[in-house]
Amino acid sequence: MIASNIFLGMVGPWQIAIVVVLVLLLFGGKKIPELMRGLGSGIKEFKDATKEDEESNKIEEKK
Repeated sequence: MIASNIFLGMVGPWQIAIVVVLVLLLFGGKKIPELMRGLGSGIKEFKDATKEDEESNKIEEKK
């Protein structure tokens, strides 16, 4: 618990800028929108799956 607070407290604007620059260098400007689109669709599919699971659990509870 203490270690996580120490590491979270150390993240500042310079560290975020360094990470952004490294991502740009690794993937390039054209590849990043594709990666974000894929990430967004993955999150959407996950949310849909959890909603379907919750709905099926509610239907089973009513029976």
